[in-house]
Amino acid sequence: MIKRNTSQICLWVGMVLMLAVSAKASNLDPGTWIQTGDLNFTREHHTATLLPNGKVLVAGGYTGVISSYLTQSELYDPATGTWTQTGNLNFKRSGHTATLLPNGKVLVAGGGGSSSNLVQSELYNPVTETWTQTGNLNFATVNHTATLLPNGKVLVAGRWAELFRS
Repeated sequence: MIKRNTSQICLWVGMVLMLAVSAKASNLDPGTWIQTGDLNFTREHHTATLLPNGKVLVAGGYTGVISSYLTQSELYDPATGTWTQTGNLNFKRSGHTATLLPNGKVLVAGGGGSSSNLVQSELYNPVTETWTQTGNLNFATVNHTATLLPNGKVLVAGRWAELFRS
């Protein structure tokens, strides 16, 4: 077993399904773990979202140092095994959610920031690689869940439950 820091382990856990799906195409045993390049930023409590283009968007998180929350985002390309930086979040956040929407954008909601929990939400556009602010949650929440519903709305549940409509 290769020892890794917490942020790499969290990311690997988030990529299990991608590895199992892509393993057949690359003649790897689906139960095999392969090492990839390192993230540009050490992080934990971040999100990892599989985009329609096959890349993985990793956003936000916490470095483990007091009040060191991140705005940095990066993309993992499984075809090349490389990480590249992409647009920064508008707000430092950790313990947030990231939900892939039917239009291919990613909704990031809530989480904790440098001094408080956040009500702000933002959208990542994979075409322009930029983040834009969108509607605020009614209540600040951290370590919640966000579920895409069949009607395209996102249910955020944790301390309070809310709906986002794109």
